[in-house]
Amino acid sequence: MREREVSAVPSNENIITRTLGRAPDRSVNIGAWQFARWRQFIGSYELPALVDPVFVVHVGGKPDTRLWEADHWSQSRSIPGCATIVPAGVSTGWRIDGELDVVTVSVPVAELTQQSAVDQFRAMRFAFADPLGIALTRQILGELYAAPTQERVSYIGTLLDALKAHTLRGTTPSGDHAFPSADFSAYRMHQIMNEILARPEEPHTLEALAARAGLTSSHFCRVFKKATGITPHQYVMKARLERAQDLLGASDLSIAAIADQLGFTSQSHFTRAFRQYAGQTPSGWRQTIQ
Repeated sequence: MREREVSAVPSNENIITRTLGRAPDRSVNIGAWQFARWRQFIGSYELPALVDPVFVVHVGGKPDTRLWEADHWSQSRSIPGCATIVPAGVSTGWRIDGELDVVTVSVPVAELTQQSAVDQFRAMRFAFADPLGIALTRQILGELYAAPTQERVSYIGTLLDALKAHTLRGTTPSGDHAFPSADFSAYRMHQIMNEILARPEEPHTLEALAARAGLTSSHFCRVFKKATGITPHQYVMKARLERAQDLLGASDLSIAAIADQLGFTSQSHFTRAFRQYAGQTPSGWRQTIQ
């Protein structure tokens, strides 16, 4: 009886549940809005078209989620702390290769009455920064796992209303002038991290990265390590080695060509770094994969 009712009333939550093979870890409704956390170990999967657009927050799990773009996986990657907008009526492909841990906020089409809200949910937007939306989402999650009290119920309702208002207001990031260049911001950090992931072969010197963040080199290094757990240099190296794994598995480029393409000083430097990262040489890893 319950299954018939679910089938008769399609919703984003029902569609995602059927796709992942399990119900959300936690969920709560704000009227017709649905707030749900999904946790599942999964490789790659195709999500059917949703009935309502959805605001997605990457809260944990694998720090390397990719989107299928026409005929290849995206170069950009979603990491914990990124947001994504998936429009209604569009099927999407995802690669996790590990633990999926996201929150979805389903936005009823009927409530998109303002043109600005219609515009922001009309197209796919993958792995962008929205510090306020992400902070509200994390706060709501924390309360959903807390002991139930009347005050907690009221507080969750207030947070959900705030997230709803923020989502309808619009999440399109402003230009750099809207963010003080003298201070650190989550927006700038995510922007820098995504730039490294998109173009790991570039030099990405500490001085250049710090300048983009509007910080001194020493301050930027401290802030970056606090946010990611590793230094900027280690993050750049990790991005290069991950790209090297992609190239070794999906191309016929020689080891020397890959080393040169990704900005390593020599093939031997690349081989040492790759062995330390992957536990085997580039040629050995290529043979294993192929």
